[in-house]
Amino acid sequence: MTEITIRPTTKFLKAGAIGAAIVVIALDVLCYRQWGFSWQMAVPLVLMLWPAKRAMRRQLTRITITGDRLRYEVGVASKSTRTIQLSKLQDVRVDQGLMQRMFNVGNLSLETSGETSRLTIPNVDNPQALADDILNRGQAGLSSQTSSGS
Repeated sequence: MTEITIRPTTKFLKAGAIGAAIVVIALDVLCYRQWGFSWQMAVPLVLMLWPAKRAMRRQLTRITITGDRLRYEVGVASKSTRTIQLSKLQDVRVDQGLMQRMFNVGNLSLETSGETSRLTIPNVDNPQALADDILNRGQAGLSSQTSSGS
């Protein structure tokens, strides 16, 4: 089977960057018309921190599925990696709020048998299709283990 890499979506990130840029331009035009000078460069930088923070978080969160294993990685300087056998997955859950449903985005949560903690990757595109694919891969791995053990 092919390798799959899952990351949070860029849909909300792009919307946030565009919204922040519109606010920066509006404030700049308003300030220039009112007082005859432009805002200092600190204001646009502060407004762009939110999308920059989300972009960084997106780049540092990843699930990679290869063969019969799922690898969840988060972080850069201090990195946390968790590797799970797909056949051990017990529950794959998709949670979607109203805005997420409108954009076909959702939070994908994975739980393995024997563990109480969940792995959640927020705001992934096509979450139900991904959940179905992950479960199908887990079942395929489980059935190939059973047939080779006979």
